[in-house]
Amino acid sequence: MTAAMEHSDVTPSFFYDFGIVREKVAMLRGALPAGVGIHYAMKANPLPAMVSAMVALVDGIDVASGGELAVALKAGAVHISFAGPGKRDAELESAIRAGSTINLESETEATRALSIAERLGMTPRLAVRVNPDFALKGSGMKMGGGAAPFGVDAERVPALVKRLIATGADWRGFHIFAGSQALDSGAIADTQAATVALAGKLAQEVGATPPLVNLGGGFGIPYFAGEQPIDVAMIGERLGGVLENRDSILKDSKFAIELGRWLVGECGIYLTRVVDRKESRGEIFLVTDGGLHHQLAASGNFGTVVRRNYPIAVANRFGFDVEETVSVVGCLCTPLDRLGDQVGLPRADVGDVIAVFMAGAYGASASPASFLGHSPAREVLTKV
Repeated sequence: MTAAMEHSDVTPSFFYDFGIVREKVAMLRGALPAGVGIHYAMKANPLPAMVSAMVALVDGIDVASGGELAVALKAGAVHISFAGPGKRDAELESAIRAGSTINLESETEATRALSIAERLGMTPRLAVRVNPDFALKGSGMKMGGGAAPFGVDAERVPALVKRLIATGADWRGFHIFAGSQALDSGAIADTQAATVALAGKLAQEVGATPPLVNLGGGFGIPYFAGEQPIDVAMIGERLGGVLENRDSILKDSKFAIELGRWLVGECGIYLTRVVDRKESRGEIFLVTDGGLHHQLAASGNFGTVVRRNYPIAVANRFGFDVEETVSVVGCLCTPLDRLGDQVGLPRADVGDVIAVFMAGAYGASASPASFLGHSPAREVLTKV
C-alpha cells in the first residue's frame, strides 16, 4: 500500500505487490504433498510483468488463448498448457509449434489438432480436459456436473484417449476442473479426492498411465465481510492421504493444481481519485475518475448474483473515523458503474484517493476498458 500511495498522483491505477504472491506460493508449497506442481492460470492477471515473475516461481503456466500463449512464450515459459473451448486453427498451430500441451475440449478439436500436426510434420502434445459428472460444491462458478461447453464428458474420454495414442500423439494426461472460487475447504478436499478417483477410473479404461493429472483449482479468496480464507494446510493433508492411496495405474503419474485468483487476487489494489462530491436527495455520491471499465468485478457485474461491496477505503485517510455513508461511483454513463454502495467512510472530498482492495485478479483485463473511450488504468508490479 505504501508504494501505491507514493504514486497515487496518477490515477486510476492498479498496484500489485509481488511479495504477497511469493508468500502465497511458499505457503502452498509447504502445505501440498511433495511433488504436486503449481500452475498459474494467467487469465487471472495476464500483465506481462506478472507472468514473467510467475515463470520463475511456479511449475507451469496455463493459458486460454493464442494471445496469452504469446505472452507466456515471451515471458520465457517452457511448461505451458492451453485450455479453453473454441480454439482456432491458428491457435492450435501456434501451440503445437511451441511444444505446448493442448487440453482438448472436444473430439472435433482433437481431429483439427491431429490434422494440423500431421501437416506440420510434428508430434502434438495433447491432454484431454474432462467434464466430470460432479461439481465443486459451493463454488462461485461450477465447471462440471452437467452439460458444459468445457471438456469432454467423462464417459467419452477413454475412447478419445485411445484414439490419440493410436495416432502417435504425445498424450499428456487429464485436466479435470470442477469449479472455481470456493471457500469451503472440505468441499475442495472432497472434490480433489473425487478427481483423483475419476482419473484412476479413466486410466484403467484407457489401459495407460496419464503422465500428468491436472486437478484444477477452485481455491477462493474472501472478498466480503464474514467470509474466511480456506484452510490450505487441511486441503494439503487430505490430498496427501488421497495420493498415498491412489489407484496403482496412477503410481507414476505427476499431479498439479491450477490456480489464478488464489495466487494473485489479494496482491492488488485499485486506486481512483474523487473528481466530484455531490448530494442527491439526501445521499452523498463520490464520483471518481475510474470505474467498472477498469474494475468490473468490484462493481458487481462479473459473476456476482447479489451485489456486495469489495473492501474499500479512503486511501489517504487511513485510521480516520467513519464519518458518513456514501456511494462511490465511476465516471461512466450507466447506473451499473458503482464501486461502493452505501459504505461507511471518513469524509472524502475532491482530490482524495479511493482504494479498492482484492484487485489483483480479474481486474483490468476482465473489464470493458474501451467503453466510452476513457483511458486505461495504469498497472504497476512491485517487489519483484
